[in-house]
Amino acid sequence: MNSSIPRLIIGRLGIGVLTLLIVSLVVFILTSLLPGDAAQEQLGQEATPEAVAALRAKLGLDLPVYMRYLSWLGGLVAGNPGVSLVNGMPVDDLIASRLPNSLKLAAATALIAVPLALSIGILSAMYRGSIFDRYTNMLAVFLVSVPEFLIATVAVLIFAVKLGWLSALSRSVEVDSFMQLLSVYAMPVLTLCCVLIAQMARMTRAAVIDQLSSPYVEMAVLKGARPMRVVLRHALPNAIGPIANAVALSLSYLLGGVVIVETIFNYPGIATLMVNAVVTRDMPLVQACVMLFSLGFLLLVLIADIIAILSNPRLRT
Repeated sequence: MNSSIPRLIIGRLGIGVLTLLIVSLVVFILTSLLPGDAAQEQLGQEATPEAVAALRAKLGLDLPVYMRYLSWLGGLVAGNPGVSLVNGMPVDDLIASRLPNSLKLAAATALIAVPLALSIGILSAMYRGSIFDRYTNMLAVFLVSVPEFLIATVAVLIFAVKLGWLSALSRSVEVDSFMQLLSVYAMPVLTLCCVLIAQMARMTRAAVIDQLSSPYVEMAVLKGARPMRVVLRHALPNAIGPIANAVALSLSYLLGGVVIVETIFNYPGIATLMVNAVVTRDMPLVQACVMLFSLGFLLLVLIADIIAILSNPRLRT
């Protein structure tokens, strides 16, 4: 292995840590600028100014911004993101009760979307210009252009209201049968998969087509290699890096799309917890949820970068 590979990986990890630190500063400043007051929200509009001031002092909201940031960052690094300003429970306990639900939703979506999108993208690249390629491209562009809330609304109108096949809400994640599994996950997963498959398939197609136009692939074709062998044996191994980036960027969409989908279907995950925290001005909970989403995005990008580095044949020799 080339000695530059560990150096490149360490550099990517360092950039990731620095990026996460900058994101934490931006998140804290922006959430501090949000209108409203957590103390006022807890005590209600009838509370006296003295009671509000006393509660603000108790919660540490009267301290300067930089002191609150350093205290919050230190707790975040130590694994203690703080205490909810609304119900007084530890933020990590609130997140721990919802995180498995969001991970289940993301895993179910990825298990369906990734194999299907990669297959569509590779087949479209193999049969460029065919009817299959043209129609899948048209459908992908259409799905990418449609916002998630519209797809979710149309899915509810068709499958829940008109046909009555599925439930419009996913309040519970307890699954005891296949029908309950469909009732809980079918609508959210369907909504997330639509855009996710379209994005990933288009990026995979572009990555494979780029490799198919390479000289070594043309040489394999001239030697009489079959199209399937050309793609699987020659083009696909060299397209692993771009495809890994395509998968990582597409899966990072889950971190944003899940906020809309969980809210629409009332799915008890991290996104609905964050939305409720924004409504109640529960800043420690909002900050912790946003940092969790940011960490997930950065991890996906870092994994894709490392895969691209390790799969690059020019770096291995």
